[in-house]
Amino acid sequence: MRKLNCVTIALCAVFAPSPARAQGASSRSTTDSATAAAVRREFVHAWGGYKRYAWGHDELLPLSKGYHDWYGHSLLMTPVDALDTMILMGLVDEAREARELVDSTLSFDQDIYVKNFEITIRLLGGLLSGYQLSGDKRLLALAQDLGTRLLPAFNSPTGMPYVEVNLKTGKVRNPRTNPAEVGTLLLEFGTLSRLTGNPVYYDKAKRAVVALYARQSPLGLVGSSINVETGVWSDSTSHIGGGIDSYYEYLLKAWLLFGDQDCKRMWEASARAVNEHLSEKVSGNFWYGQANMFSGARLSHHFEALAAFFPGTLALSGDLDRARRLQSSTFEMWTTFGVEPEMIDYRTMTIVDDGYELRPEIIESAYYLHHFTGDEGYRAMGRTFLRDLVACCRTDVGYAALTGVRTHTKRDSMESYFLAETLKYLYLLFAAPGTVDLRNHVFNTEAHPLAKTAR
Repeated sequence: MRKLNCVTIALCAVFAPSPARAQGASSRSTTDSATAAAVRREFVHAWGGYKRYAWGHDELLPLSKGYHDWYGHSLLMTPVDALDTMILMGLVDEAREARELVDSTLSFDQDIYVKNFEITIRLLGGLLSGYQLSGDKRLLALAQDLGTRLLPAFNSPTGMPYVEVNLKTGKVRNPRTNPAEVGTLLLEFGTLSRLTGNPVYYDKAKRAVVALYARQSPLGLVGSSINVETGVWSDSTSHIGGGIDSYYEYLLKAWLLFGDQDCKRMWEASARAVNEHLSEKVSGNFWYGQANMFSGARLSHHFEALAAFFPGTLALSGDLDRARRLQSSTFEMWTTFGVEPEMIDYRTMTIVDDGYELRPEIIESAYYLHHFTGDEGYRAMGRTFLRDLVACCRTDVGYAALTGVRTHTKRDSMESYFLAETLKYLYLLFAAPGTVDLRNHVFNTEAHPLAKTAR
């Protein structure tokens, strides 16, 4: 049995499950308001640790009380990534401090190779959403500068981007990539095109997506690794987990954000293939495993924490039946072990990878499912997530990833997405309706809300 600290005991008292409401109810109780406020306090706690021990750097090290910069030079990863969370939570002073830091010190004129995918979803997405929410034109100027510096990544024979690009020289390296790193750029580059009136950003990112889709197998599946120079697959394993996940997410979301009918067609065809060849019912639960992209032969029954985004994507597409069933399975993955492991074998319900990286995906899916169904069971899930995060991952200055969910052994890492995604989706699950209007906004894969109309 876990040892609960005083914060956990207090949360358990506040967030004990409330009496069930009729399915579809959308009312917001006092308990929901209290939960949102509790999540907000946990954000302030983690942000306070960053301010005290890592100010001006990329990330807080929550155990050693130090900092980590991804590339030896700070790109202000945490302040940029977390800015829109502060704005949505109404943390006016914190948002102002973060924005002033970014405006006054962030520079991309650095002779460093960066990962195009990570910098796009965290920094470009964060700058764009921060601009749209605050109106700070300096954020848009930084976004345009960054987007322009990233464009050389697309200069491959296929149009699919290299993994890394030098921000100062434009040199590229590492042609071996995956569908997620190719296909998870269109929302950010497309929004930049809309806001600047320059179509080059959208065109480059769209060409990359089309080039990848054209290389799917006759079954309609993609593999795990492809060479951007030759267009040849080097790993034919197909799944919905890390390395492929957000490729599917962005096909759907690019249609929703931009009205792109090509992306709609590609999403619908891809969803049919994934549901036909990767889904599986086991012991009454519903999962997605791994298969060969060419033959459809089942390769494993592994499911990753990263794949827990898919119920939310299915719900966003209107497929609530599969979304509900998969979310039920992923919640069992969480409750069986106290916190979800990075990977399990769902046939045996045993752990394959024992870590927990403060992932947001299962919380993201609970948020979407509650939004579209009004089912209060998804808020009950949220209370479980908050309780267990506090019990297992909270430190005196922030939150820490786990090296083992069985032992709750902490690792000295709090990536920026914990503030950008994990706590944002947990807050939005309990926040007042309309805090983010999903009719007019689409979240990128880093949970940055991008407006459907440029402004």
